[in-house]
Amino acid sequence: MTLLRGAALSEAFDEGSAAYDRLVAASPGYHAHLRRSARRLGLADGGAGLRVLDLGCGTGASTEALIAAAPLASVTGVDASAGMLERAAAKPGLTHVQFVHASAEALADRLAPGSFDAVFAGYLFRNVQDADAVLGLVRRLLVPSGRLAVHEYTLGGSPVDRAVWNTVCSMIIRPAGRLTGNARLYRHLQESVNTFDTAAEFAGRLRKAGFQGVRVLPLPGWQTGITHTFVGRTAQEA
Repeated sequence: MTLLRGAALSEAFDEGSAAYDRLVAASPGYHAHLRRSARRLGLADGGAGLRVLDLGCGTGASTEALIAAAPLASVTGVDASAGMLERAAAKPGLTHVQFVHASAEALADRLAPGSFDAVFAGYLFRNVQDADAVLGLVRRLLVPSGRLAVHEYTLGGSPVDRAVWNTVCSMIIRPAGRLTGNARLYRHLQESVNTFDTAAEFAGRLRKAGFQGVRVLPLPGWQTGITHTFVGRTAQEA
């Protein structure tokens, strides 16, 4: 299968946006895991005075997790899918969030360097066309000592992790996707994980991009060894 990229992926998410929240809510721990990863940003004092970017915010589940972790932060949500953003903007708890319709790659022309104190990226990097370029952009958008947390499907490297992922996809995720009439999005989901970095490889990618103090943190439940939180920070100002 050819992975979806760029406009084709945005179109698939547009088509799947109406059913997306119902499907992810059926995944045990989905929202709790996002909240845990958001807390791992370590934003003190409720995020008071901090500017936080939710990159690849989708329907706003990650945005809600950020607000739960840092209710006093100023949050900007960015996504390439207009359909997903429409769902996010309609949620009552997100009316104060600024939402921007743009791909991650396009932000270099939209936002100034040092625009954010922290960036959260949930389920984003295996979907972009150039993960290294987007990491470089994220580093540019962060202030010195800015914080990054990435919540992503990244297999742990064990054959068991890959077997569990593909079994869950074959028995649950792809059949559910077919019921929505948007089977291609859920085929993409399975293959994007199979072809993306392992957790160790993505941690190495973060270090190569210049992030310091990189740590890989597990998540509980069936996603142990399948989904991880990655945290890091930009260098201090010289």
